[in-house]
Amino acid sequence: MSWERDAPHASAEPDARVARAFGMLTMLSSTTEGVSVATSFSPFVARHIGPREADIAVMLQRVAKASLAELTDTAIPASIRSTAPLAIEAAESEAAVLEQLRGYAAANKVVTSMLGQGYYGTITPGVIGRNVLENPAWYTAYTPYQPEISQGRLEALVNFQTMVTDLTGLDIAGSSLLDEATAAAEAMTLMHRSTRAKAGSVLLVDTDVFAQTKAVIHTRAEPIGIPVIEADLNDAASVEDLRTAAGGAEVFGVIVQYPDGLGLLRDWSGLAAAVHEMGALVTAATDLLALTLITPPGEWGADIAVGSAQRFGVPMMFGGPHAGFMSVRKGLERTMPGRLVGVSVDAVGYPAYRLALQTREQHIRREKATSNICTAQVLLAVMASMYAVYHGPDGLRAIAARVHGHAETIAAALRAGGFNLPSDRFFDTLTVEVGERCGPYVAAALERGINVRRIDSEWIGISVDETTTATDVTDLLAAFGCTSGEPSDSGIPADFARTSEFLSHPVFNAHHSETQMLRYLRSLADKDFALDRGMIPLGSCTMKLNATTEMAAVTWPEFTDIHPFAPSDQSQGYAALIAELEGWLCEITGYDAVSVQPNAGSQGELAGLLAIRGYHRSRGDDHRTVCLIPQSAHGTNAASAVMAGMKVVVVGTAPGGDIDMVDLKDKLAQHGDNLAAIMVTYPSTHGVYEDTIAELCAMVHDAGGQVYVDGANLNALVGLAQPGKFGSDVSHLNLHKTFCIPHGGGGPGVGPIGVRAHLEPFLPRSGQRGRAGAAVSAAPYGSAGILPISWAYIRLMGGDGLTQATKTAILNANYIAARLGEHYPVLYTGASGLVAHECILDLRELTKLSGVTVDDVAKRLIDYGFHAPTMSFPVAGTLMVEPTESEDLGEIDRFCDAMVAIRAEIQAVLDGKVAVADSVLRHAPHTAQSLVGEWEHPYDRATACFPQGLHVAKYWPPVARIDGAYGDRNLVCSCPPPEAFE
Repeated sequence: MSWERDAPHASAEPDARVARAFGMLTMLSSTTEGVSVATSFSPFVARHIGPREADIAVMLQRVAKASLAELTDTAIPASIRSTAPLAIEAAESEAAVLEQLRGYAAANKVVTSMLGQGYYGTITPGVIGRNVLENPAWYTAYTPYQPEISQGRLEALVNFQTMVTDLTGLDIAGSSLLDEATAAAEAMTLMHRSTRAKAGSVLLVDTDVFAQTKAVIHTRAEPIGIPVIEADLNDAASVEDLRTAAGGAEVFGVIVQYPDGLGLLRDWSGLAAAVHEMGALVTAATDLLALTLITPPGEWGADIAVGSAQRFGVPMMFGGPHAGFMSVRKGLERTMPGRLVGVSVDAVGYPAYRLALQTREQHIRREKATSNICTAQVLLAVMASMYAVYHGPDGLRAIAARVHGHAETIAAALRAGGFNLPSDRFFDTLTVEVGERCGPYVAAALERGINVRRIDSEWIGISVDETTTATDVTDLLAAFGCTSGEPSDSGIPADFARTSEFLSHPVFNAHHSETQMLRYLRSLADKDFALDRGMIPLGSCTMKLNATTEMAAVTWPEFTDIHPFAPSDQSQGYAALIAELEGWLCEITGYDAVSVQPNAGSQGELAGLLAIRGYHRSRGDDHRTVCLIPQSAHGTNAASAVMAGMKVVVVGTAPGGDIDMVDLKDKLAQHGDNLAAIMVTYPSTHGVYEDTIAELCAMVHDAGGQVYVDGANLNALVGLAQPGKFGSDVSHLNLHKTFCIPHGGGGPGVGPIGVRAHLEPFLPRSGQRGRAGAAVSAAPYGSAGILPISWAYIRLMGGDGLTQATKTAILNANYIAARLGEHYPVLYTGASGLVAHECILDLRELTKLSGVTVDDVAKRLIDYGFHAPTMSFPVAGTLMVEPTESEDLGEIDRFCDAMVAIRAEIQAVLDGKVAVADSVLRHAPHTAQSLVGEWEHPYDRATACFPQGLHVAKYWPPVARIDGAYGDRNLVCSCPPPEAFE
């Protein structure tokens, strides 16, 4: 990545820094219960944990416990408690952590990348880098489930969707997927279900689709029985040709690369016509920058387009995170995976954005879901959309023309030098025949600081990008013994040249000066509620501090500018950091091995289940396909199990909220011979430590199954209990929750999996220790570019600090349960009467008696200056609250005071003082605009907008309550015209 501003670089003395990084020893003071957080741990612990010593004393008194040790000893079953402290040493300071990270950065070698294959150098405009990627108003926000307080990022995502639909020439786009390979795999299943494919129907994949994309397609196809055939489809232009390529089988879908993996521009229109004639669908994996100059796939017949928006201002980052995309023609939108942002109206008719259709959360359908994806890459999609906003259509064309011009200049010089290039139809990538001298030419380019791609012993691939300079062109040609001629500007061949307009909406034509762009970004950020404004108490989401020091290395070029397929000696810093991080995660969880490849929790689930599947199949137990899943489990569990080729069998919930052990015994007796696994969340999704977990693990193992412990609630276990030690075989971990990678408004995330030793051979392929499992992400190490965040968090905290954080998270949750239990029933507690790190407030009886819903309470909390807790999960009609360890007593009390005040407002409805339809609850949230209009409510303006009294830091929602049903009936998923807001 290139920055349009100064960026930090490692020292000119890398050897010394590497030595310090790999051998740094720091001191950690001894830890004693009751001693001040500020003096007994590493200095950073007091920065991360919110409550002070005096606060802890107050909260302990409220929960009737003498110490944190007594609290956790009472809450957590003794049978699973860890007996030894975590052997992770804390750094002595934040400066020391940055110094060590500098050493890792110095061990990476940044060279000019011409490797291509979906990853390209790009220039991140400084105004976007500083004001989006490095701005906590953007990166600490959560998924926009509460749309009234998410209008800024929702608008940015609508810009992204509009950008994708315009450039691909299709009708509707989603708000981002995990990467290009995952998007292609999702397109496969979309085509399969949309064509109602018969058993045995095959997917045809052109041989020149990117290799990493084909790998993920095969991963996803095999467990669910979809045959995939790779074939050269260049000359396929009839139904007969397609059937021949498919070996006589019926074809339900075709996937091609455009431009293809060798860089060639192919006319796929004949193929598309033949595919449609046989009732099948076509997906084009494509390049957004190329589409500014070449005919969009929607115009030559593609039904679906997928790809990555990486080269729109998002660095390579050793493979991710990047915003994948998918767009579709009309008629396919209602089965799209992932999230779709649509335009609706608020209570007064003002246009407003929100998540649209059932695609918002396909996984809620559990085993009937069409995808397990429950997140996106929002922060990266925002960056890409703002890149398009900032440059506009003319700027993007100019960048693309410059890139193509460099490719033409190189092609002309190579031909003049006697080299064979198979085609003159390309955008940015050339394939060069070099005889048997591939090795020497690759080496000669590297001597000049350039990576080129070795295709085989006779062919080399060269890809240029936005960062390519005339000097780079000269140096590359010198490696081939050629000289550069005059720069070329002949343009794309006429039969491939784009003639349609794109990005004509005013938003892409109004913010081209930095002043305009800066103000636009600020205006959007001001509309949203993120952690930089206040607590986000979302249960099961762990919205904790994302410290500035943890974020620092994310933008260092030594981390951002490494291609994921660069030679391994150029990524030694990454290798060392990842190995150390994986080792720490093993120490924390008690597992024997960890893979960081999964780039979301959902993909971690899939990878873990595929490891279990591979293990059983390696033992000849192919019949073990049943996966037991508790009724209370997160929907992704069931969706992932189906994607892994398993049959879901639900285990019931006992009256106290625990897994029904009697029902479990019955299900094991019924399905034991075919049992593959059980998936459980611990602590449970009900927010309690179930004391039967060890027994459950033993029962499943006795039946021949494996135990998958969902790591969603690991923030309640770190330092106190280890899944790998109390009976689990595999877990996915959410680094974007427990280990401080920010949620980014709905992504990125990282979902690594930890396994016991017997499952390690089945971890995703990454070149590590002979792992041969299926690839679940495009890049070997997934979203490697944000792993330094979690590494820094663990290094800053150390084992004792991490344990203290867990204890504090448990205390904060129990304090809230104690304070609010007097006003709202706490639905579930453990045998000790305590909760874990979150609690469920039950509003169902209040709703029945008053008509006030959890939605009313959630919207009213906005008036009080809070993001709502998690609504109606895991139990409909409830609110699940998770404060994390980072919130201090003052903020927690402010939240509790708001909830107590809202309970009084509900009581007014119960007492008949106001009808629910006229109440302050039903009309929440209240906007600043409402203050100056006609006021027809029975309550006054101060009660509406300042329920806790006047205060300077008032957050004003930009819209009133949004009508979601209107938006689904009138589906609009691209930028509305400006006059809609008048």
